[in-house]
Amino acid sequence: MQHVLINHPFGILAILLVVPAIIFSIQDHTRWGRKLFNVVPPLVFAYFLPTFLSSVRVIPTTAPIYESIKTFVLPASLLLLTLAVDIKGILKLGPKALIMFLAGTLGIVIGGPISLWIFKDQLPPEIWKGMAALAGSWIGGGANFIAIGQSVKATSTMLAMMVVVDVLVANIWTGILLYLAGESDKIDRWLGADNTAITELKNKIINFQKSVARTPTTTDYMIMLALSFGCAWVAYQAGNILPEIGNIISHSTWKVIIITTLGVVFSFTAIKRFEGVGASKLGTVMLYLLIGVIGANADLREVVKYPYLFAMGFTWIFFHVIILLGTMKLTRSPLFFMAVGSQANVGGAASAPIVASAFHPALASVGVMLGIAGYVLGTYAALICASLLQWVY
Repeated sequence: MQHVLINHPFGILAILLVVPAIIFSIQDHTRWGRKLFNVVPPLVFAYFLPTFLSSVRVIPTTAPIYESIKTFVLPASLLLLTLAVDIKGILKLGPKALIMFLAGTLGIVIGGPISLWIFKDQLPPEIWKGMAALAGSWIGGGANFIAIGQSVKATSTMLAMMVVVDVLVANIWTGILLYLAGESDKIDRWLGADNTAITELKNKIINFQKSVARTPTTTDYMIMLALSFGCAWVAYQAGNILPEIGNIISHSTWKVIIITTLGVVFSFTAIKRFEGVGASKLGTVMLYLLIGVIGANADLREVVKYPYLFAMGFTWIFFHVIILLGTMKLTRSPLFFMAVGSQANVGGAASAPIVASAFHPALASVGVMLGIAGYVLGTYAALICASLLQWVY
């Protein structure tokens, strides 16, 4: 038993909920908070504040409630986040948008194993597991990061190191994309890119989110919770029955695949209407609870031992960018599709709308749609990347 200030399960749960509540309150209600979180994403604080609290023994680094949250809250979160994917809408964006998005995904899948091959002698043992989780984040998002990390049995310390790499590398690349947005006309002229598709997109999607929005009722919340945790239980039971395949497809992997597939299937049904009452927002609340758990488990002292982690991260993004630029030049795609396709991968649904809005506010929902698509693709593509990483390792 660890000697900590708060050891009761409900006390730990309260801390894990209070931390993100304070973070988002500061972001929404203070001017300096908005400026701060424009530079450093809320996820960073949501991760490292529990790390700090566990390191000073306010909460434990290990507890049974942590495992329960990972087991059931993760799949519930994934279901609600993938429920919002609009596959038909994404297909209507046109081939160039999808080509650039998939090129970005390919860059992550290929770039990871190459960067591991270059730096593997300078990186910590079993680093491929942490990189597999990072591939989940850089193709999908935070939920995929945790899901793939659990799938390959990455340690909490390994995941903590990957979070540091993620924050530094991804934020620098986001800053570059935001700068390029201001030069988009010049770049598009140089490429000979056709911008008419962008204009059409503005007209098609400007009222996309408003068209499904309505005030949620108690019934809506009850159904969303019942659906998400009910499906999480189904995925848990089915995942335990299905056989493990090598070191990649574990029982946890099956659970993630099942819950992601259920979310995609539901996105074609009337169940999708729950996005209009905040299904993805509820999924995000669950996600931040998970992030707090992973943060509380972490030991960041390992990061300083391996400075080449950052070289690996920047090299990885370099290959992602090279493939994107080559594809953009080959297809004469507008910079908008390259930038949003990249950010939908590396940054996910939280930051892709920000990059899209830098081109035009009406285009934010393109970032949302591609970012949510990344939640789905993040599971499957990251597992392919994990197999390649293990092979290189």
